[in-house]
Formats: sequence, C-alpha cells, structure tokens
Amino acid sequence: MSDVEALNDRLATEHPINDYYSRSAWPIRFIERERLSIIRRMMGAAAGLDIAEVGSGGGHVLRMFPDAQLTAIDVSNVFLETARQNLRGYNARFIKGELTKLDLPAASFDGVICTEVLEHTQDPSAILAEIRRILKPSGTAVITVPNDPLILTLKQIVRHSPVGWALKNKVSWGGDEYHIHVWKPAEFEALLSPYFEVIERASAPHNRLPIRACFRCVPTTMDTGKPNRAR
Repeated sequence: MSDVEALNDRLATEHPINDYYSRSAWPIRFIERERLSIIRRMMGAAAGLDIAEVGSGGGHVLRMFPDAQLTAIDVSNVFLETARQNLRGYNARFIKGELTKLDLPAASFDGVICTEVLEHTQDPSAILAEIRRILKPSGTAVITVPNDPLILTLKQIVRHSPVGWALKNKVSWGGDEYHIHVWKPAEFEALLSPYFEVIERASAPHNRLPIRACFRCVPTTMDTGKPNRAR
C-alpha cells in the first residue's frame, strides 16, 4: 500500500464521509448543501455525458448526475467502497489510483469534477494538468477548494464561544489536519490559470461568506496555453 493510499484510507476511516454529510453540525451541512448545489448548476445539463470525479470520496457529488455515465476515481478503497454503495443502480465505474499515474485516455470526459481534494495533494499543478488532458476541448471542469484561511479563523472564534463548548469535537470535523496546502480563493485561481480559463466563480454558502471557493472552468489549449474558444 502506498503512503498516499494509506493516508487517504486513514482520513476516510477517521472522518466517515456519510456521517460528514448527514451528522455534522447544521452550519457545516448547510455549507456543503450549498457547495453541492453550485457544483450541480455549474456542470449543467448532464444527460448522456461522461463525467469523472477526481477524488470521488463517497460518491455524494456524482449521485447528483443520475443520467450521466459516471467515473469515480479515488486512491482510497475505503472511499471507493462507500461510493459503490451510494451509487448503486447508477451507470458508474470505479477506478482506484492516483490520477497522474492512471494514464487515462486523453480528451475522454465531457466533464471533470474535483472538489475539496487538491489541498490534500503533494502536487496540485500536476493533477490540474492531467484533468485538462483527460477533459474534452469542449468540456467543463468544476473545481472547488476550501478557503482555509477564513475557515481556520472562524473555527478559532467558534471554539472559544459557548457554541464551541456545545459542539466540542464537531468543530473539527472534515479533516483539516490533512490539508497540505492553504489557499485564499485568489491564490488558488492563480494556480488554475496555466491550465484553465475560469468562466464562473461562486462561493458557498454565499459570496459574502466564501468558505468554499468554486470555479467553473474550460481548458486552455496545451500548445498555446490560451482558452479553447471552440465550444
């Protein structure tokens, strides 16, 4: 078992993804419902499309697209087993491994989703380059990251309030301790720019409280780095 696999299996075991969506504190569940709603809207009409999720977790994102052909990609057997259960009855396949090592066919997906994943990875730029490679020139990528500087500040405030005493360890749900990178939204958008043109930005739960930064992107052409306008 690779170190990456072991780390993600531990994350999946310590922070059960089904519990995160159904049993975490109400503000967290509200924020995540808004994030999912933004992802669904940004991806748009999906019937008959090939949609992949990089870092699929428990399949909670992919199950919003019941009429699409789905590919769940994750390094963790624990996450993939949960995804298999949550996507039972869907047209879905499950691929275990690191995206950059899978050698998936180029331009093979109409849509690629990568949500709350890149902050956990050693080389997010390499993953973004691979997402662009496997995405069709006319395709859409929806990529989200946590606004960790804001989140960490808010968690400190909550921990020292009466609400924090009541919530106890639920304030820490989500696995922030596994984050390798910490970005403000503008910093992450700069990381996207060599690979994608951002055509829509949104935040969950609201643009005035940007806890999750969400980007709808189209791929740049690999030879020029300019946006592919033929869509």
